[in-house]
Amino acid sequence: MPVNLQQPDRSRLFPVPGVTLAVAEAGVKQAKRRDVLVLELAPACRVAGVFTRNRFCAAPVILSRAHLASGQPIRALVVNTGNANAGTGEDGRQRARAICAALAEELGVNVEQVLPFSTGVILEPLPADRIIAALPTRQHADWLDAAEAIMTTDIMPKATSRQVMVNGKTVTVTGIAKGAGMIHPNMATMLGFIATDADVGQQALQQMVRDVADQSFNCVTVDGDTSTNDSFLLIASGQAGNATIDADSAAGYAELHDAVRDVAIELAQAIARDGEGATKFMTVTVEGGHDRAECKQVAYAIARSPLVKTAFFASDPNLGRLLAAIGYAGIDDLDVDRLDLYLDDVLVATGGGRNPAYREEDGQRVMNQPEITVRVKLNRGEASATVWTCDFSYDYVRINADYRS
Repeated sequence: MPVNLQQPDRSRLFPVPGVTLAVAEAGVKQAKRRDVLVLELAPACRVAGVFTRNRFCAAPVILSRAHLASGQPIRALVVNTGNANAGTGEDGRQRARAICAALAEELGVNVEQVLPFSTGVILEPLPADRIIAALPTRQHADWLDAAEAIMTTDIMPKATSRQVMVNGKTVTVTGIAKGAGMIHPNMATMLGFIATDADVGQQALQQMVRDVADQSFNCVTVDGDTSTNDSFLLIASGQAGNATIDADSAAGYAELHDAVRDVAIELAQAIARDGEGATKFMTVTVEGGHDRAECKQVAYAIARSPLVKTAFFASDPNLGRLLAAIGYAGIDDLDVDRLDLYLDDVLVATGGGRNPAYREEDGQRVMNQPEITVRVKLNRGEASATVWTCDFSYDYVRINADYRS
């Protein structure tokens, strides 16, 4: 079950003026479930995004990048679950284009003004005809409906909202995400969509989506596998009435950035909390590095280690596995004699070895908790980084062994 993750409160997921949601049942993978989401965007909306760096990126990723690069205003997003449309070559791209074309014709816009997204099984042909047939049957939805419509192996929908003051105006920020496995992002997450009614210039919006991704979705790992379909989109409808935020130095940028970042962090943490088979949620913080990159490198070495993750599942304070992961993280000039390793508030290792005052029962007390913080002090600089992850349980193996059945 998800670790300390609650069903989103529908009443606290604020609508975003300029963004209209609808869902439909297409039977992409299974019948009688809402598996298609459409976001219709008002003409003044601006959209920015970041995508997977997996070289085998999916057909919808290729098209979304191209459509964004065309410079035409984006008027709709169409998302399906149940099939990733990845590893499908030109045929997959044609199927994604056909879906975009069908929705574009209905809305009276150009095909380049529609962005497609898919998630699910790789190397299977996308049943585009079913999705196209379902588009006219879609029904109005709210953000919780939208979050549910894009789930795959997720147990819990992931959605959250904020309202903040920006340049004297109340601004709404609402986001959804999906992801529970194949999570080790490099520029984004599995699928994440955040919308705001703030007025933000295109350049500032692109800067914001990159910065936010780096502080949120790029700081979570479940299993070390980077998806073929990772996509994170930030939409600004411009209907809040604030003065246009046209640069990261403009008034209001910091306030909006922080609200978007907070929404993204909550969604990213929800992905780890809902990791496939997760029983524990772990925060890995590395401090005192030369720069953030090396801190993140060490944090990820710990967070993606199968030996570390299985020890946490077993509540086994076999903490030498943490030291081993730090050691192979790739920091060639790391002085291990200066390093401190903490499990929550318990100092486990210092001066190159076990803390003489460390007691097994103290480590056991922490390992029995559902949420645990691993803190590493490199003591060689001022930088820091934090990564979120979960344990590996028997259910992780079962879920992935049964994924296509």
